Amino acid sequence: MTHKIDIRVVDFSDDSDMDRYLAMLDAYARDPMGAGRPLPDAVKLRLRANLPTRPGAHALLAERSGTDVGFASCFVGYSTFRARPLLNLHDIAVVPEARGLGIARQLLEAVEALARRLDCCKVTLEVRSDNLRAQRAYESAGFVPADCDRFLEKVLDQA
Repeated sequence: MTHKIDIRVVDFSDDSDMDRYLAMLDAYARDPMGAGRPLPDAVKLRLRANLPTRPGAHALLAERSGTDVGFASCFVGYSTFRARPLLNLHDIAVVPEARGLGIARQLLEAVEALARRLDCCKVTLEVRSDNLRAQRAYESAGFVPADCDRFLEKVLDQA
């Protein structure tokens, strides 16, 4: 069953919006499917300073009955093979007490709508191999494995 929620774009230059967004991001960071630990204060300060200056940064907040219940963070990239922008869904989460209500599906639909408004050729994302619930949600929303089946990283610093 899908429950009615309101989804709106985060205004990174608005302190109240940024507080709400950072609270949701911190809740996700604390979740076992996130980092499993709080978002460091130094990271929160950098996000507060940096996100308003990044023209390709976008975030959505999902609200149900006046309470934030989910969010999505997206960043515009560029597909050289298609010579068009793409939207990378970097973070998406729903608070534990609101899971199973169709909120992730509504957030994914809002991300797709945002990508279409930005004339993106696709939406990309990464998902943990042990997050089967998220994998099912993405597949249900039309996501398929990318041609590149390995995602690698090289961490340059720890903070």
